[in-house]
Amino acid sequence: MIIRSDEMRGLITGRNGEPHALLGMHSLSDRPGFVIRAWDPTARNIQVVRTDAPQTYDMSRLDNQGFFELHLPDVDSPFSYTFHSIYSSGERSWKDPYCLTPSVTNEALIPFNEGWDRRPFSKLGAIPRIHEGVEGVSFVIWAPSARSVHLVGDFNHWNPQSLPMRSLGSSGCRELFVPFAKIGDKYKFHVLGTDGIVREKTDPFGWQFEPPMGNASIITSREFTEPNPSSHAFNPQAKPLSIYEMHLGSWKFHSDENRPLSYLELAKELPGYLVENGFSHVEFLPASEYPYGASWGYQVTGYYAPTHRYGSPEEFSQLISSIQDAGIGVIIDWVPAHFPSDEFALSRFDGTCLFEHEDPRQGQHAEWGTLCYNYGRAEVRSFLIGSAISWLDRFGIDGFRVDAVASMLYLDYGRKDGQWIPNKDGGNHNLEAIDFLRQFNQAIHEEYPQVISIAEESTAFPQITQPPAVGGLGFDFKWNMGWMHDVIDYFSTSPHVRPSSHDHLTFGAMYQFTENFVQAFSHDEVVHGKGSLVNKMNMVDEKDRIANLRALLALQWTWPGKKTLFMGSEFAQWKEWDFEAPLDWALLDYPQHDGLRMLVADLNRLYLNHATWAKYDHTSEKFQWIDCEDREGQTLSFVKYGDSPEDTLLVACNFSDQLRHRDWGCPHEGYWQVIFDADSPEYSGDGAAGGTEFHTFNEGRNSQPFGLSFSVNKWSVRILERRA
Repeated sequence: MIIRSDEMRGLITGRNGEPHALLGMHSLSDRPGFVIRAWDPTARNIQVVRTDAPQTYDMSRLDNQGFFELHLPDVDSPFSYTFHSIYSSGERSWKDPYCLTPSVTNEALIPFNEGWDRRPFSKLGAIPRIHEGVEGVSFVIWAPSARSVHLVGDFNHWNPQSLPMRSLGSSGCRELFVPFAKIGDKYKFHVLGTDGIVREKTDPFGWQFEPPMGNASIITSREFTEPNPSSHAFNPQAKPLSIYEMHLGSWKFHSDENRPLSYLELAKELPGYLVENGFSHVEFLPASEYPYGASWGYQVTGYYAPTHRYGSPEEFSQLISSIQDAGIGVIIDWVPAHFPSDEFALSRFDGTCLFEHEDPRQGQHAEWGTLCYNYGRAEVRSFLIGSAISWLDRFGIDGFRVDAVASMLYLDYGRKDGQWIPNKDGGNHNLEAIDFLRQFNQAIHEEYPQVISIAEESTAFPQITQPPAVGGLGFDFKWNMGWMHDVIDYFSTSPHVRPSSHDHLTFGAMYQFTENFVQAFSHDEVVHGKGSLVNKMNMVDEKDRIANLRALLALQWTWPGKKTLFMGSEFAQWKEWDFEAPLDWALLDYPQHDGLRMLVADLNRLYLNHATWAKYDHTSEKFQWIDCEDREGQTLSFVKYGDSPEDTLLVACNFSDQLRHRDWGCPHEGYWQVIFDADSPEYSGDGAAGGTEFHTFNEGRNSQPFGLSFSVNKWSVRILERRA
């Protein structure tokens, strides 16, 4: 026996960071020839089979733990070989993983270590490839403080000791190229942490996962067609953006099997529904892998993989393609703010707080009991930005809505005094998170100029939607949470007290153009006891509640800013959202509910097809009040200017319980025509407002040079445009 007992123990425990120095084929310094060593714990016998000559050698078994050795004193140069192992229940031939040089070098990992690698997934994770003429899978994991890392999986019968990984040195990564691993095999990493605890971890860069409770990563093909990003100038603020927000698992169930639709079933049904109802984009609540269903996907453990729940990654890709082929863009919710503390995932990955902060005042999320990323660590930034780029490269999505941005920006978010650590300047801004968000937006927009990013951010933090070059965060849009709460508060009051809440309708105009806002009624407003959107309308009669919802949605679509509406709200679902149940599609059999859906579809078509409606969503000079002071009459009116008088839209709202006939100020002389009436019988309204064509009179009203006289029925909105 040439290898020493302590060296064998070092391989078993993984304490030897360079298993390739002992296993495989090596020349000898103290005697002639070469030695070949193998470690196959359950093998009874192993033969070395030369692939360059018809010759076979029997190896000597060194102990009962599966070490085998062969000394070839007459061999003067290395040769190519395979092993043939004999077991009590069978046999196999296999290529030695320890006869190969590293499939990834330390130098190649420098961008990852320095925080500017936009595609770390091309090096880390499990990557099928041909290395030194051998077909197999390259495994690379970042675990700089680990005492040892062993690879386990289907390919080694989940033996926790037989595949120790080599240290690549200063990069903090471990590597092993396994010729006998293949696409479809499940795998994990056994990580002996610096704290002496062995943890079984899934791959942070895994591209596919099995369901809980196994949670293993699955080796997946890396062959995909990368999209060809356009280099044309693109201004998303000037384009229509009407987003249908949805949860994949509770949109619709299979009619016979009482389960959510699969990716492929959604691919058949969803695009047509989106087109029929005029939406420009669909937004999925997080599609990444997550173990806890009640988190709706917001507690992510697999940042590079679509969830297993509805099919394979290839089937998810087909869903995306089917939607885009119908002319609809796809946005996904992305969650870089926090991650769950599940033992099998990122938490204390190598026995230290590798992805998270060590100090709980920084590392634990005060609201959700999850863990906060350490954005000051360069490799964490590479990991997260690589995740975003992978969804663009692999699936060709059209944008991200970044969740919980406010919790990233503030060190004291949700914390009391003494529960947070100030930044280096003594303030409460998370400077590392701010830099990370700028880097994220710069990366995605440089790689894919037409991709959009939306921030869910609920504070007055400045310049969310300004470019990093001028001190902004670089998002294209930001949810307008203040406007949403104000208008819902208004519509939640009964008609006789609405005059006292009139400011809730008008205050939003004070700050509407400080950011590029999206006016959103999202999933957060129809869950956790808040009730559905239609049931927020403070009316006794169901018909009146739906009428108020028609008016609310008409106000949302005509107000400046882009649009987002959560599924079910488009047809007035009565019950609040339940992530384990489908929408109440039977409601569409009732005219009032289907009428609301038709109203949303018509608003979308007007918004998408009008020459300037969306073009000036974020231009303050194109919005002007006509009358925002009719508190007692409960009316509201404004104009949206375009490039010509014919583009001008006049919006007249009546949120009272009485029909209002009045004079309205008008900026342009001529004939004006109603192009939309929320009270139309087509939408199951009363159609009580009467005429639809009017001519201005030459007496000014509401500080406008002309006037129009017409009616707007109770709980309704009318849109007029000037005829050429």
